[in-house]
Amino acid sequence: MAYKINADECIGCGSCEPGCPQECITQNNEGKYEIDSSKCIECGSCKNVCPVGAPKSPDEQ
Repeated sequence: MAYKINADECIGCGSCEPGCPQECITQNNEGKYEIDSSKCIECGSCKNVCPVGAPKSPDEQ
């Protein structure tokens, strides 16, 4: 299972996107960020840089 970004917690700052080694994080039409689960390797880099903790590991979902 891959990481997911909780849309209710995401503030749309974009801090998660540049650090993703798989380039699987994109911004949606609402200005929130999403993770392509087919590319996510569960490295946690998005969670480590998010100021509000919106990315959730599979254990937290």
